[in-house]
Amino acid sequence: VQLQASGGGLVQAGGSLRVSCAASGRDFSTYAMVWFRQSLRKEREFVAAISWSGGGTYYADSVKGRFTISRDQAKNTMHLQMNGLKLEDTAVYYCAALEDGFRFSPHLSLLEYDFWGQGTQVTVSS
Repeated sequence: VQLQASGGGLVQAGGSLRVSCAASGRDFSTYAMVWFRQSLRKEREFVAAISWSGGGTYYADSVKGRFTISRDQAKNTMHLQMNGLKLEDTAVYYCAALEDGFRFSPHLSLLEYDFWGQGTQVTVSS
């Protein structure tokens, strides 16, 4: 079972980037999927979440209105479209899966997540 994050890179402030998370080894269509990020000397923080159906989404205040989370059930993938990127968005972005989506909360312990991807670096330059 694996979550593979990809799509990170270097982008100028104000630009856009899309990161993706591909799931393999099992069907994640019934899992809530979540993006986190972690920058240097900071704790991993919640970014965005999407319900198993894709009908429910939730964003951290810091990215609301700029980032859009989506999922493609047929391809077992999740995406995070990031627009209007800021310097403070620089971080390693991680995807995670939560089998019981009803337990989701932006404050849920990281230990509660069932699967994690390895992370993809997003660097925003001035």
